Amino acid sequence: MKETFIELLGELGITVTENQYQQFQKYYEILIEWNDKINLTAITDIEDVFMKHFYDSVCLVKAIDINHQTLLDVGSGAGFPSIPLKILFPELKVTIIDALNKRIKFLEILVKELDVEAELIHGRAEDYKRKHCFDIVTARAVANMQMLTELCLPFAKVNGVFAAMKGPRLVEELPGSLNAITVLGGKVKETIEYDIDDQKRSIVVIDKIQKSSPKYPRKFNQIKSNPL
Repeated sequence: MKETFIELLGELGITVTENQYQQFQKYYEILIEWNDKINLTAITDIEDVFMKHFYDSVCLVKAIDINHQTLLDVGSGAGFPSIPLKILFPELKVTIIDALNKRIKFLEILVKELDVEAELIHGRAEDYKRKHCFDIVTARAVANMQMLTELCLPFAKVNGVFAAMKGPRLVEELPGSLNAITVLGGKVKETIEYDIDDQKRSIVVIDKIQKSSPKYPRKFNQIKSNPL
């Protein structure tokens, strides 16, 4: 498994040090330990975690330049995709926001044990005050694209990007999100598709071409009942 993981990352242009691999190994151990307490993932087999969580998270580099950027991970859950990226790109400045305090507590332990830095915020994205915006905003399988766009795109700076990591349903969801993308100052740049163990994955990259109105994102019940 180690050789396969390192080889796959090499195909993405990433060289993995022994220390970084050991961080991923420790990540897995902590994830499994905590999973019994707070149900972080249904995937627990070590090879599946390395492929379907760690490697898949890093596949964001297929779409955008990661290093020396600021990144906001919305609804990160167990730290995907931001913590695997932070391990491999130490200069990446990571902010994570998640609505469940138990997950934030897990992430506090995780970043301490892995010796990586990340700003961890307990709260909902729509309640997070936009003190500043980010080079990259990302989310992995959090909600449908129409709602996800309003939760994420306002936090991308002009000339930054929102990159949504989705499964095969992206092709169905994207047309319904185009109005939200336009209203919030974005423009679809490209969609990248790839497979992991015969499972379809998609990344849609949305360029932020103008500022979002300060009224966005709205409260979640408004987003849900009256999507853009």
